[in-house]
Amino acid sequence: MKIIIAPDSFKGSCSSIQAAGAIEKGILEVFPEASVIKLPMADGGEGTVEALVAGLGGTLFRAPVTGPMGGTVEAAYGLLPDGTAVLEMSAASGLTLVPPHQRNPLTSTTYGTGELIREVLNKGCRSIIIGIGGSATNDGGAGMAQALGYSLTDSSGGELKPGGGQLGALQRIDSSNADKRLQNTEIKIACDVTNPLYGENGASAVYGPQKGATPAMVSLLDSNLRHFSTVIKRDLGRDVASIPGAGAAGGLGAGLMAFCGASLSSGIDTVLDALNFDGILEGADLVITGEGRADAQSAQGKVASGIGRRLLSRSAPPIPALLIAGSIGPGAEMVLEQGMTCLTSITDKPMSLEEAMRNVLTLLEKTSERAMRMLKAGMIIKSHLG
Repeated sequence: MKIIIAPDSFKGSCSSIQAAGAIEKGILEVFPEASVIKLPMADGGEGTVEALVAGLGGTLFRAPVTGPMGGTVEAAYGLLPDGTAVLEMSAASGLTLVPPHQRNPLTSTTYGTGELIREVLNKGCRSIIIGIGGSATNDGGAGMAQALGYSLTDSSGGELKPGGGQLGALQRIDSSNADKRLQNTEIKIACDVTNPLYGENGASAVYGPQKGATPAMVSLLDSNLRHFSTVIKRDLGRDVASIPGAGAAGGLGAGLMAFCGASLSSGIDTVLDALNFDGILEGADLVITGEGRADAQSAQGKVASGIGRRLLSRSAPPIPALLIAGSIGPGAEMVLEQGMTCLTSITDKPMSLEEAMRNVLTLLEKTSERAMRMLKAGMIIKSHLG
């Protein structure tokens, strides 16, 4: 029996690698001879570097870069065997790097993300995958652009200060000193949202509040991103504002496309393609995935729906798929229409969220074991029916 284990991380509890290991233990309790392939997953957000480095035998590095509120942070990135670099903007400019009381999208910057790109360019990488989930910023990638040699100046010719609050003063973008290596570098953006740059569904309105923006700040930030896109179109000749995903990571999606010529694609599809998921599926009898919470969002570009779509697109005999979730919320059943065969929660008794998170690995192992015993019972019933 060939079983593929391909979970996302259980945010705040365990990594995708740890989750896969716990699920494997449960499988082997029931089917000790099973051939198990572990493929830690991510959808472009936290865990993307770890998943691809683990799945492809890459190497993890760290580099000091500018954090979202200034200062220095150690950002992890990966180099894959084929020379591709894998980055997460959240490692340099992420929301988790900023204590709640210090969050301020008027001043937070993506400068460190630009430094991280420059770091891998210095290592000779000309192929980059960058996950852009979990940002603390709303600067449209302006800080990143400045770190890569672009000059963004105001009416007096002075360089713009950090943050989305400064973009309204932008008068000119000068690309004459931009890093020339970008012209020969392929950058793929792994993104799981489709928001435009500005407007009621844009970066500021939808994601600004979680980054510390008040209603007045949201209005200012949205207006500034609109102005930013106008200057980008005039000075760089690139109209990126309305492209789905341009508003991801506080507009970094738009910035990467405008300043780096990056292409934007589904985060989970980028990871699945990089790991050759379709090829590994050949001969599989079961796929098990997992995530911290299964709800309506699980069917909107998350790991479970991405895997489910791959399963549904196969012309070969169907492969059953199980989603193991930390909890099940409204709309979770939508994944059953997208390739998942069944879903279950890890909780085996009434318990608090804190207890479930504290014991997640044990609960995952036991849930996996129970699922395998049910599968074994089904196999016995099938054999009796002939």
